[in-house]
Parts: sequence; C-alpha cells; structure tokens
Amino acid sequence: MSGLASPGPLRQRKAGSHRSAAYTEVPQDEEPYIEPSNQRNRSAAETLLETEQASIAMVGLLTLLSFLLRFYRINHPDQVVFDEVHFGKFASYYLKRQYYFDVHPPLAKMLFGLAGWFVGYDGHFLFENIGDSYTENHVPYVGMRALPAFLSSVTVPIVYAIMKECGYSTIVATFSACLILFDNAHVAQGRLILLDAILIFFMSLTLYSYVRFRKLRYLEFTPEWWGWLLATGTFMACTWASKVNGILTVVAIGIPVLVDLWDILDFKKGHSMEYFWKHFMARAVGLIVLPIIIYLTVFYIHLSILTETGPGDTFMSPAFQETLRGNELLMNSQEIRYYDTVTIRHKDTRVFLHSHPETYPLKYEDGRISSQGQQVTGYGHEDSNNNWQIIPTKALPETGRGRVVRHEDVIQLLHMNTQSLLLTHDVASPLMATNEEFTTWPKDDLSRYNDTLFNLRIVDGHDGMAWKSKSGHFRLVHVPTKVAMWTHTKQLPEWAFNQQEINGNKNVNEKSNVWFVDNIVDEETGEDVRNRTNIAPKEPKKRNFFKKFAELQLLMLQHNAGLTASHPYASNPINWPFLISGISFWTNGDEQKQIYLIGNIVGWWTCVIALSTYVGILGADLLARRRGVYPIPESIRNRLYNSTGFFLIVWAVHYFPFYLMSRQLFIHHYLPSHLASALVAGSVLSFILSETINYPISTPGPSLTKPKPRTYADLGAKGPIVVGVFAVLMFAMFCYIAPLTYGTPGLDGDQVNSMRLLSSWTLHFAAKITDGV
Repeated sequence: MSGLASPGPLRQRKAGSHRSAAYTEVPQDEEPYIEPSNQRNRSAAETLLETEQASIAMVGLLTLLSFLLRFYRINHPDQVVFDEVHFGKFASYYLKRQYYFDVHPPLAKMLFGLAGWFVGYDGHFLFENIGDSYTENHVPYVGMRALPAFLSSVTVPIVYAIMKECGYSTIVATFSACLILFDNAHVAQGRLILLDAILIFFMSLTLYSYVRFRKLRYLEFTPEWWGWLLATGTFMACTWASKVNGILTVVAIGIPVLVDLWDILDFKKGHSMEYFWKHFMARAVGLIVLPIIIYLTVFYIHLSILTETGPGDTFMSPAFQETLRGNELLMNSQEIRYYDTVTIRHKDTRVFLHSHPETYPLKYEDGRISSQGQQVTGYGHEDSNNNWQIIPTKALPETGRGRVVRHEDVIQLLHMNTQSLLLTHDVASPLMATNEEFTTWPKDDLSRYNDTLFNLRIVDGHDGMAWKSKSGHFRLVHVPTKVAMWTHTKQLPEWAFNQQEINGNKNVNEKSNVWFVDNIVDEETGEDVRNRTNIAPKEPKKRNFFKKFAELQLLMLQHNAGLTASHPYASNPINWPFLISGISFWTNGDEQKQIYLIGNIVGWWTCVIALSTYVGILGADLLARRRGVYPIPESIRNRLYNSTGFFLIVWAVHYFPFYLMSRQLFIHHYLPSHLASALVAGSVLSFILSETINYPISTPGPSLTKPKPRTYADLGAKGPIVVGVFAVLMFAMFCYIAPLTYGTPGLDGDQVNSMRLLSSWTLHFAAKITDGV
C-alpha cells in the first residue's frame, strides 16, 4: 500500500501537452475498470452531480451546515466545561507569560492564547473549576471557543476534498463528509476550548496534502510536487505539535512513504540508485527535516513567551527554573558553606529531614530486631529538630568556615538539637527489610566515624560546582555502603509519631532520591538567613535551548505515561467504535442540563460495518485468487488496496497503539481514527454501489486482464438516493441527541432515559425505573 496507487503501464502523453497532473500519465490499471463494449450508463442526476459547479455547490452546502451546527449557541454554557479547566488556563498563562507545564506540545494552546489576545482577554481568569462563570468574570470565552469551532467546521469540506482528490464521486465524498458533519462527538468537541478539533484539522490537512502529493508521482520534482510534499511535512508537524498523540499521524504518513521508497528501490522498475537517493533525500527533507524544524520552532516560541515564574516551575530542574524571571530558586538560592545550619527537604514528598531523641523499638511488628538507635524520620512541618549542620571531613584552614561546599564533597550532617551525626548501616529499616536503617551517632564517639560519611552528589553537577540552597538538588550517598538517602509516603507507627520513614535505597540513581536545602538557618536566632540579608533582584540565567527542549520532552513523556489514576468516565479502546460510553462534560442541576460527549450512533456503527466489510472483501478476494478466481478487476482491486488501504492504515495507526497504553483513556482519543474510518466507509460505499464484480469467472491466471464479466445490476444510479436517506438518518439522530451535545434544553428524568440509547451511557438526572413500570 504505497499510499493511493501503485505505478503501472503509462498512457503516452503527446509532445507538448500541458494537461493537469490529475490527467497526466496516469497508470491504466489505476482507473476504474470499464468494459469498452459495455460502459456504465450514468443517470442524468449522476452526470449533473459530477460537474465542477455541482461539486462547488456541495462544498458550499456542507461548509454552511458545518458552521451552523458548530456555532449554534456557542455561548452556552457560559461556564467552564470539562478540560477547559486546563486548556483555558494555559491560554491565560501565555497572556501573562507565566511558565506552565503540560504533557501536550504547545501549538494548539498557543493558538488559544492568540485567540484570547485577539478578542481582548488579559489572562486574569484561571479556569479553576468546572462550572465557574465566564460572564461574572468578564472572560471573552466565545472568541476563544470560536477558534476550534472554525477549524472543526473547515474539517468537513477537507474530508470531502480528500475523497474527491482520490477520484471518488461527489455523492461518495458527500457521504464521508456527512459522517463528520452530523457527528455529535465532533460537534461537541469542536465548540469548546479543547485540543482535539485543532489536532483533527491539521491531521485532515496532512492527509489531503499527501493525497495531492501522491497524485503527482509522475511529475516528480516539479514545483507543484515539491509544494505538496512540503505542505504534507508542514501540516504533519503542526499535528504533532498540537497534541502528543499527533505523533501517530507522523507514523501513518511514514508507513506508505517507506513502502513507496521500497517500490522505487526495486531494480525491476528500471530505476538507478541515483534516482532512488534523489527521492529518498527529497522525502527526508520534506517529511523529516522540515517537520523537526517546525516542531522545534513551536517550542522555541513557547519558551520565548513563558519567561516569568509560574505554576510549572516545580516540574523542572533547578537549572531550568533559574531561567525564569522571579523564580524562587533564582531569587533566593545561596551558596552553602561549611558549618552552615540548614533544613533539608525531599523533592517529591516535601518532608523535612528530621530527628528527635526517641529511639527505634527493640523489636518491630514482624519480629525483626532494630539497632535501637535515635530515630531519623521525614516530618512535614517546620521544627527545630529539622536543623542540621554541615561538617567538613577534610582538614580546613582555621575553622573551615566560609569554604563553599561543592559537588562530590564528602560531608557529615550534625543534628543540632541532639548533637549527633547522621548515620546509616547494614541494619534493615523499619518498613522495608531490603533498605538500610538511618539513625544518628554521638559526635564525640569516633568509633563509627566511617558510617557517618556521605558523598554529596548534585543533580547534573560537575567538578567544582557549588552547592546552593533551593536550586542545588542533590543525592546523599553513604560512602561505605553506597546507598542513597530516601523516603516514601508510607508512615511509621505510633512509636515514631506516624512520621515518614527515612532509609537507604540501593538504587542510587532513582529519581525519588533527590533532596534540596530549603533554608540556611541562623545558628543563634534560628531564623532564615534570607530574612537578615538584602538580596538584590537577579536576572534570569541563560540556558541552551536544546537542553531545555530535551528536558521538557522527557518530562512530557514521563508524566503522560504516569496518568494512570482512575476516572469515572475513562474507557477502553475496545469500547470506542461502538459508543459503549461517553464523557460527562458539564451539568446544571437547577435546570437539569448536561453536556455528554457521545458520537452519532448511526454514523459510528456504519463506520464499524464499513471497516468490517472492507476486511471481509479483501479476505474473500485473497481466498478466491488462491483458487484461480478473479472476481475483482485489477483496476478496482488496485483502488481497494491502495486508496482504501491507505485510509485503513491511518485508522489502524491512530487506534491500535492505545491498546498498549496504561494511562487514562477517553472516547475523544478515538476521534482521529473515526475521521479515517469515515474515509474508509466512503470507499466501501463506492465499491458496493458502482464497481463491477466479475463472478464466477475462473481464469488460469491473472494474465487475462480483460475477462468477459457477468455483472450484477448496476447500482450506481441509486447512490444519491442511498446517501440522501443516510444523511437524513444521521441528521435525525444528531437532532435527537442534540440536547446532550449543546447542553440545552434541560430534560426531565424520562427524557433523559429516552436519550440513553445504550444502557452503559451514564447520563445525569435520569428518572429511577421501578419494577413493573
């Protein structure tokens, strides 16, 4: 499946001919098969529909309806809906230039910020809760919602154009477009401040551009050929940069491109290696280099805008945070010197390294024996028992005061209130028998001196790097036993006041081993040193863009994979094509209104049937050909395998990878695949209505390219009727579910029950059904 069609014998073009690419040097076996002596008679209606004027009129009608459906009452509700909590908030951060962190690339969110700026929004509203009022907070939300509504509306004619460019009839292209036009899920998702409408818009443009590019494969390296190749790469990069699962569109285009290159490499085609490398480099530039440049540019703009400290700071490394104006680490970090008294906090759980005079019990609940040493725990509140002094382990001039502590120094930590040194040893910790117990040892008893030695390893540190408060994240590694100081959220029993356990982790490089110095404490007053020191405002530090980009990409992948918490409206991929469940976006209890994301059941189930039918057709054809029966002419078969096959690849690539993901999944993740399934459905409808089937013709081999067929009755003239009836059914179902799509009007309990077409739909305000009623 090289995309749309495979090369075949070429029709000769007259010298000097300047016909358009769509009609120039097209392989004969790629055209619909027509018997010369028995051409199909088109009805007058069909002939009229295939004119350019009719196609323009159809596009106009589809576009008009699409805008009407998506902009209808776009101002309702005037409250925050579902994930507008997140993506509206991110638009506010752009306008205030405050740094935030999200698992998705920034292009779509930057567009929301641009839309907000265009309509005069200043970013003052933080979209904190579903149901918060836009009107009361003077947010021009309609202008921001208009962006996805516009792009979702334009997606419908793009779907139509994809089918037309693939050579399908006006009525078939209209059928595929109607599957998107009248779909409740696409409409609901496309009229709110959410990312999916933008993702699907760029995805559809990517498919359209690739189709146009493939149609020019016999006019290679012409300006138009280059234009559509670069357009494919551009829109593919925009898809990728809009949402993290946009990477699937890159894969979906990459597969047919690789197959195409594999076909060009075939020496039987008569191509030289120079010719192959020329094609390879062109595709590498257009579909690899250009998308990467665009993707990097999007992040460069993103990071250039977000230069102020914001809610995303704490996700980033200290080096990254210090590039943000007003960041706490930048403003308050100070070099740490020997004999400074400090408080130390765990980066993840935020507890202080703490100790108190109480000791571990002789025996734990599981019968294990402890050292009975002084307890070392994690404590969540400020306390004088959190104070530790940094002691040097090498001879220093005079008292050693004033010398800066540096990366890879070996230090001791003295607990100030008990005058004992932090120690760990080969004794099991209270809660984890595999990890070492942390305790303390009297500072004047040198018998266990070596067990009190710890190696300071600053995260991303280098030789000579100074240790700093706030920004100097570090691991504390025990010198003799090579374990890292660590804590976890499980609490110790009452004998430790239910504080967190501190123990030695054998996996030294684990990310959760990281700590930082929170404050440098005055030894006499116990106050934060910062409170008695005038610190001049600091300018943000510079950091290489590619280092910031790499850090951000890694964090995005990690946090996206970590979204594994349960959600009442999460669903599995197996449920999506059948609309087993949807998502409650918004409710209004006073008027019993709700927005429930669910697709048009007529359209979605039609797509499932079409996908199954297509797989069945291919399977039956393969089985028949194994027995020497060739029911489908080569030209029609080429279209099924190449054009429809391309659409099937796009569907599969955007669907099946979700089975491998352990993160939260929702039905809106299926929308890109649903668009691809609409293209498959149109292709299958074209085959059923208008293609010739030769049955039961048995030939000794495929060399007989023009068998005399016995055909079923021509169904092509019935196409407009079939599609017209289907469009009416789609629209009727759309209107029936519309109260759930638009969130208005309110429904009583019985009406809500009638909307529950499948019992698994969890709608609000449903009437209770009692036995016998």
